[in-house]
Amino acid sequence: MRLPSTAHTSRPWRIHEIAGDFQLEDVWALPTPGGPDDLARLVRQFTGDAPEPEAHHFSLVPRTLFAARWALGRLFGWDKPVAGPGSRKWTLRDRLPADLRDGPRGPDLRALPLTSVYLTHDEWVAELANRTVQAVMHIGWVPDGADGYRGQMAVLVKPDGLFGALYMAAIKPFRYLGVYPALFRGMGRRWQQG
Repeated sequence: MRLPSTAHTSRPWRIHEIAGDFQLEDVWALPTPGGPDDLARLVRQFTGDAPEPEAHHFSLVPRTLFAARWALGRLFGWDKPVAGPGSRKWTLRDRLPADLRDGPRGPDLRALPLTSVYLTHDEWVAELANRTVQAVMHIGWVPDGADGYRGQMAVLVKPDGLFGALYMAAIKPFRYLGVYPALFRGMGRRWQQG
């Protein structure tokens, strides 16, 4: 499921013109086979706006890891607001060209503190900014090489100084061993049920 960086960097995504100063952390193929117009369905499922019951619930492992992370964030103040006028963080919406800024933004996630930035026919972008990192989740809708399409997720990051870089390195094993596998298995099951 993990893909080489070129699976993201070689495509003509709009995100390249907006987040060129972010580091590409991961690229993943999503277990969501479909047709050319199914990105909107994936976004609804991912954000919890899908009609299927429990669509916005993650499985136990990611929920537990996220709960622990948010508890630590509250304890150490990592998640206090850092965006807004005069702050060192900003939203990617500030960088959008007019056509994206005036177009659909897409829904925010219910289960995670990610804010939607823009939605097109084949791209959806959501972001998060805190005192450790500014992160972007890019979901693209790509041909699967077998006359169909599927989702592809890229994670782009801008760590906040040395602490942010150390934080990203420390959570990497948890993301790879606990969060991503469980998240993608659950996503695949819900996609097939939907």
